[in-house]
Amino acid sequence: MKQKIILAYSGGLDTSVILKWLLDKDYDVICYIGDVGQDDDLEEAKEKALKIGASKVYVEDLKEEFVTDFIFPAIKANAIYEGRYLLGTALARPVIAKKQIEIAIKEGAEFVSHGSTGKGNDQVRFELTYYALKPDIKILAPWKDPEFLKQFKGRSDMIEYAKKHNIDVKATADKPYSEDANLLHISHEAGILEDPKYQPEEHIFSYTKSPKNAPDKEIKIEIHFKDGIPVKVINKEDGIVKENPLELFMYLNKLGNENAIGRIDIVENRFVGIKSRGVYETPAGTILRAAHMDIEGIAMDREVMRLRDMLSPKFAEIVYNGFWFSPEMDFLMAAIDKSQEVIDGIVCLSLYKGNVTVLGRESPSSLYDKDLSSMDIEGGFDQTDSKGFIKINAIRLKAHNAILKKHDVWPMPYIKHLNNGGKKNAGS
Repeated sequence: MKQKIILAYSGGLDTSVILKWLLDKDYDVICYIGDVGQDDDLEEAKEKALKIGASKVYVEDLKEEFVTDFIFPAIKANAIYEGRYLLGTALARPVIAKKQIEIAIKEGAEFVSHGSTGKGNDQVRFELTYYALKPDIKILAPWKDPEFLKQFKGRSDMIEYAKKHNIDVKATADKPYSEDANLLHISHEAGILEDPKYQPEEHIFSYTKSPKNAPDKEIKIEIHFKDGIPVKVINKEDGIVKENPLELFMYLNKLGNENAIGRIDIVENRFVGIKSRGVYETPAGTILRAAHMDIEGIAMDREVMRLRDMLSPKFAEIVYNGFWFSPEMDFLMAAIDKSQEVIDGIVCLSLYKGNVTVLGRESPSSLYDKDLSSMDIEGGFDQTDSKGFIKINAIRLKAHNAILKKHDVWPMPYIKHLNNGGKKNAGS
């Protein structure tokens, strides 16, 4: 019997060529298409795979799982890679790879395959997930296979191969850059965008309007949170309410698109050590992160927030590098979940020409005491206590100054000037 292999299939040039190449290697190829919200004709891709020769094609709807089990946990962690990237592609890969392994187990397949290159992050994200969930799985990654690399030195070789085998591809009409889309974002990279000075033209963007073309009217919304998770969105302009997680997220994408929210253009550091330029559009993710950080401001303890803020960059790095299913992620997720137990409330926002502006917030778990913080009301805080508080905190500063004076070592000339009684040249 032929050996079964589960191929993560998109219907594009690369995976269509890989499908035929694997068939030529005498594998029984079962294709798998994970629907994470990409704007593709998945039924057409399925028919194409069957026409090329796949023995079976799975089309799996992963959208709701993607939102509830991957996007929302990242929102709870305020995860953002290198301070700018909201992890749109990185969060989609583990949910896709997880289902691929489930299909491999169901089909009794010994092998899995994907179309990611040997230079990018996705190969790592897919394969680490495969090994984490099924350690004995065998991976056939064509872009790391010497025979495949010898046969296909570039895109033109793949196009010729497709023509030779009557594989319908649209590569010649492709945009001069690559895109990857899902519910959370769309990425634009490679091709003409590899020049970091190249300014993307407006036609490149598809998830967000240009701020120049966005409505000249702000949209006011409320986002309700429970345990750090968005549970309701209310449009204050027209009364539309969304509570289902997937519908809520898609609605925020719609509002973000219309109001030009979520564009970034960055050069980032790939896990493999290469810098890459990416142009990303993340409408709903940008809105939710702003709202979530704000509700934490009123409902989260200061020291818990400081600890969580130390963990957030590590959380983002773990996701970016492909370690979603790992002991360190289990540990971090438990800490993040604990920090979110009382992050409840409502955040009011304005969406306007690329801006997300917080207008106000309220929380049943609020740690904010209006009387205590007021400058007009004495409240429950004895202001004379601050005198001793400041003196105690100044002890080490005074000691440090004495050491500097003793050794005549000054980090700033102005401090030395003050300690010499105002005589600029004294002791010099």
